[in-house]
Amino acid sequence: MRADPHYQNLTWAIDRATSNTQSLTSELSSGLRVSSLSDDPLAAAQSSQLSSAISRDDTFVQTASTESSIMQATDSTLAEVVSQLTSAVSLSVSATNGTNNAANLSTLAQQLTAVRDQVLSLANTSYQGTYLFGGSQNATAPFTLDTSTQPATVTYNGDTNLNHIETPSGQRLQTNLPGSSIFGSGSSGVFGAINQIIADLATGASASTLSTDSSALTTALGHVSTQRSVLDSSLSQLQSVSTYTQTQEAQLKVQQSSLVSADAAAVATQLATSETQYQALLSTAGSLQKHNLFDYLQ
Repeated sequence: MRADPHYQNLTWAIDRATSNTQSLTSELSSGLRVSSLSDDPLAAAQSSQLSSAISRDDTFVQTASTESSIMQATDSTLAEVVSQLTSAVSLSVSATNGTNNAANLSTLAQQLTAVRDQVLSLANTSYQGTYLFGGSQNATAPFTLDTSTQPATVTYNGDTNLNHIETPSGQRLQTNLPGSSIFGSGSSGVFGAINQIIADLATGASASTLSTDSSALTTALGHVSTQRSVLDSSLSQLQSVSTYTQTQEAQLKVQQSSLVSADAAAVATQLATSETQYQALLSTAGSLQKHNLFDYLQ
């Protein structure tokens, strides 16, 4: 004797309806059409690739945000340096007119000393615990002043290493300016020029000498402005790439969602249909159970 194939088919149909209802319920609850490789191997593989790309873009955007903040702090500092040096150039020009007496020259020397000290303080600016102008040596103040020499000497204690950030496309953007490339060191650059004119004012140097000093300071100011332009250009590129990457990341997330996300309305309709079918199958099975089992065996 064997079981009626119709009854076997009914049992199979109930099991299938149960499994389908459970699957649709899980899909509706999670909002995901693909939650494992077996759900849709191709979509799951594509989603994994998209996740890697999204993670890569997100890491870059976060790093770019941090670097942009540091670069903006650097630019703001250099803007104040330019302002201070512009004032110093004006003072140095005043010293060359040939009509200044000793008291006037002493006052100018004091004013230029105050400017130098302010620029030194700016050159040793730190942001979030990191010195901006030390190259890769950003844990200690990059510049030190020695007033025991004549003229005074400012020494650079950092290095000339350039820091970069790599964009998702592989482009490397400079994110820092080593202090020596901006301010110089020893007798060179901004500090060399301003210390020289302070010393010459103190010794009553000729107007011709002071004019040479003033020209050197003007040249140093121009160099600072040029270096600031290098940083600003890099910052502008970084912000542009970051904005583009954020847009790209959002698009990738939409693409990934379309691959794995469930259509809630469609799933809800399918679930209602499945539950109706399941109830109908149970009702049929219940009716069959009212008959004697031997009616379905042969």
